[in-house]
Amino acid sequence: MEGSKENRVPLFPLIPSSNLQGRSRMEESLKPLHHRLPLRNINQNLMPNKSPHSRKSKAHTVQHHYPQPQATKKQNLLLAPNTSFHLDCEIIDIHDDDEDAGDNAVPEFVKHTEAMLDEIDRIEEVEMQDLQETVLDIDAYDRKDPLAVVEYVDDIYSHYKNIENWSCVSPNYFSSHFDINERMRAILIDWLIEVHYKFELLEETLFLTVNLIDRFLERQVLIRKKLQLVGVTAMLIACKYEEVSVPTVEDFILITDKAYTRNEVLEMEKLMVNTLQFKLSVPTPYMFMRRFLKAAYSDKKLEFLSFFLVELCLVECKMLKFSPSLLAAAAIYTAQCSMYQFKQWTKTSEWYTDYSEEQLLECSRLMVTFHRKAGSGKLTGVCRKYSSWKYGCAAKIEPALFLLDN
Repeated sequence: MEGSKENRVPLFPLIPSSNLQGRSRMEESLKPLHHRLPLRNINQNLMPNKSPHSRKSKAHTVQHHYPQPQATKKQNLLLAPNTSFHLDCEIIDIHDDDEDAGDNAVPEFVKHTEAMLDEIDRIEEVEMQDLQETVLDIDAYDRKDPLAVVEYVDDIYSHYKNIENWSCVSPNYFSSHFDINERMRAILIDWLIEVHYKFELLEETLFLTVNLIDRFLERQVLIRKKLQLVGVTAMLIACKYEEVSVPTVEDFILITDKAYTRNEVLEMEKLMVNTLQFKLSVPTPYMFMRRFLKAAYSDKKLEFLSFFLVELCLVECKMLKFSPSLLAAAAIYTAQCSMYQFKQWTKTSEWYTDYSEEQLLECSRLMVTFHRKAGSGKLTGVCRKYSSWKYGCAAKIEPALFLLDN
């Protein structure tokens, strides 16, 4: 997307204060703007085209003290000519050859007033369209926070986007393995999600763990017996990289029911970091999720549902064909569709994710299918995790099935 950050405007200063009257204009933006009746349709008795006493002279009088409209009979009586009324008179020229001099003629000031009101309505429509198309500056209120690094946060995520492809793996890398397959990988990841939840680790640790497993298995052929060892060793490495309080080697040995020894874990750790050449700083979906959720102005409910959907994708090997940034953007888009039951993808989200709604649909529809069957089958670790109150029971939200209709 083109443009500069200086062209974005903060969320609240978009509308001048003089135009804010109890947010009435914003609240009525969804209503039709043309509620005014044309002046010519207002009771013609209130603005007669001809005075009862008009003659073919150059002027006639017009009454200005009109009674308030009530019942029809009373109104006709009040509007009847009465010479006892004191009249304020205004001179209006009438020409014999005027084309509007007939019974249906409309005074010129009425035409001008209607034209002016129509122009005001048109300007309001244009202003509302411009407001809807505006890209909001999501960093405007974090400029005084040194941890937000507003000055170069866009450069950081631009760098992540540029290098994310080299950290991805092919979804078909299991074709080189003879003893393990995609189903075994899915069982391993589903189990590690439960281990991660049990140890109360950071979210970024889980995403890095899965990335390490896939990158290692793409380069190293192993037997089935070593697959669980690869999983716990990858989580141990991720904990050392991300966590403050790291679980010990003995903790991971116990979680495997002592299937491996301490030396086996340490030997696998050495093999993995050397195979990966110590490249542990990789952009995962988690990194993009935080930025994209901020662009979506999310609340906790949307955040939990988005992470539920993206963790469902960690289990599925077919989702490896999508980049981490695309997975994050599609998870947020699908979560919004599930919560509101209609498609929603703002210009602000499109700007910061660099993905249009059309680019997200393929990945989003797959997420809907995973969401629909999350509670069934044998791999239900993610569903059980996000069915708890700690995660807002996000797994119980209805999936956006309408995305599958097309």
